[in-house]
Amino acid sequence: MREDIKDLLNKFFNWIIGNGPRPENEILPPEPPPDLPFTRRNSGRKSRFHEASINERYNEWVELHGLHIFSSLYTWMSVLTCLVIILLLLITVTELPPFGDEHNPANNEVVLRYIKTGARETGAKNIVAGMILDYRAFDTFGESAVLFTAAVSVLMLLGASRRNRTCEKNIFKFGITSKSFLQRGPPLRVHIYRQDDMILRGIASISIPTILVMGCAIIINGHLTPGGGFSGGAVLSTALILAANAYGFDHVHYFFNERTFIFSSSGSLIIYALAKGYSFFTGANHIPSGIPTGTIGNILSGGLILPLNICVGIVVAGTLYSFYALFSEGDI
Repeated sequence: MREDIKDLLNKFFNWIIGNGPRPENEILPPEPPPDLPFTRRNSGRKSRFHEASINERYNEWVELHGLHIFSSLYTWMSVLTCLVIILLLLITVTELPPFGDEHNPANNEVVLRYIKTGARETGAKNIVAGMILDYRAFDTFGESAVLFTAAVSVLMLLGASRRNRTCEKNIFKFGITSKSFLQRGPPLRVHIYRQDDMILRGIASISIPTILVMGCAIIINGHLTPGGGFSGGAVLSTALILAANAYGFDHVHYFFNERTFIFSSSGSLIIYALAKGYSFFTGANHIPSGIPTGTIGNILSGGLILPLNICVGIVVAGTLYSFYALFSEGDI
């Protein structure tokens, strides 16, 4: 009895799942061959192969045509940008007033104010120095800040490559090949001394003091004669560059290095900003600043123009020497 019930249940479950007895005349669908390319077993492999072929074709297209198309597009976009700028400049030129007309906007009360009362109001005999360091001192501050920012940016960009080159020189010089040396931190400095040039050093020993005195004179007399912080700072930087060529960067490094440049330039810019900020605040509010302009023609005249010229000269001298030292694989 139990076996009959068991056989009945098995037949019932086989009938449910479709494994029951089939008639002899039933037509069954043919089974797919095991190696067909579109079966489920090979679909993943086929998609990966198709994806790899797409990547290969893309890389091949980039190598053969992509670079050429990009360079051509870059060239044409550069030409188009230049043409647009030239067109805008030409349109601006056509809108300018005729040259030499007495009613032109250039001949207004601002220019007359600079010429007629500039010396009395600023205390500077040099009208240009009075204009750029008194009336438009913030413009000059922006120019000095741009120079300092450019020098700091170059110092940051070239600092890493300079340290790598110094590390390679240390390994070559001392014969160190272990990896532990490269993991100890900042590499040691290696100084490359040039061959002694007695003629260059003899001329430098006479020229450097003369150049320094000339640069300081141009800066100090900038409010009296043509000159000022920009030109005087450029002259001072030539003395530092000549010293670096004659005696080596290590000789200059004793009194002017990276720390000296950062502190002197940033301090000069801070003094400049505070001094002119106070002057503009008192002037805008019609409050006496208490800064005497002195007697026109004396060294101690011009109010804040003399100290501002000194600040600009320090920034310019440090920036120009820093550019030379960094781009000539030296150090500051």
